[in-house]
Amino acid sequence: MAAGVGHPAAAGGPTRRAGGGHPAAAGAPVPRLAYGTAVSPPPTLRALAAGGPPLHGDALAALYDVPDRGTSWLRVNFVASLDGAVDVAGYSAGLSDPADRHLFGLLRMMADAVLVGAGTLRVEDYGPVRMGEQHRRWRLARGLPAHPTLVVVSRSLDLDPRRPSFADAPVRPVVLTCTAAPADRREALAATTDVVTAGDEATDLALALRLLRERGLRHILCEGGPHLLGELTAADLVDEVCLTVAPLLAGPGAGRITAGPPSPLRRMVLDRVLTAGDTLFLRYRRARDRP
Repeated sequence: MAAGVGHPAAAGGPTRRAGGGHPAAAGAPVPRLAYGTAVSPPPTLRALAAGGPPLHGDALAALYDVPDRGTSWLRVNFVASLDGAVDVAGYSAGLSDPADRHLFGLLRMMADAVLVGAGTLRVEDYGPVRMGEQHRRWRLARGLPAHPTLVVVSRSLDLDPRRPSFADAPVRPVVLTCTAAPADRREALAATTDVVTAGDEATDLALALRLLRERGLRHILCEGGPHLLGELTAADLVDEVCLTVAPLLAGPGAGRITAGPPSPLRRMVLDRVLTAGDTLFLRYRRARDRP
């Protein structure tokens, strides 16, 4: 890339790229990198080999299976464009493809619970979290319930208890809220969901996850949205991030996969890199030496 076109070297090596939402804005130290100078010892770069053996069925599932069913684990799954967009025209479906949807179902198959923010539930028009026959067989063979539990985070409880994701769910969903939530909405939702209080003025996500684990929901898959991911990151609750990188340039307008106030940097370790056509699938896990 020529100097002066979208690369930090053109500006003489800034401490960070332009843009808000970085902890540097709050005074957090950011290492200065001398762009354009030799690094000693030089880092090892490796080419991603194309044309590897195809992965199907149990072989693919083994690459994404949770580390230990006896421990707690929070996995996050998002899709984003090459230029960082979290949606196209307001919906994530515009970034997805058949391979992404297949992996989406695979990650749900492995989860005890599917965690989602109320806004994402409404915007993406979630239906009941229901496994197909093949996924049900996989779960039952491992002593898991046939379907994972849908868990929704909502402070205001502005949710319709009659919506299919609640009323038609194969497993009674859970709604996580706080003491300040309206009592009348809490009562209405209790007809089709278990309303669980965690926190006073806002939902305490660390407490909420502990309460879910007391229900036997140890392995949790978070599907968004960006504000929920931002809150989970700030509370240092994310153990794994699965990110699909769609081969698209969405242009300006859309947000990122995370939103909210600045939070400390959280280092992750690359665990898997898979490809399907031009789509990239990245799996990162929590670094032991955080932050």
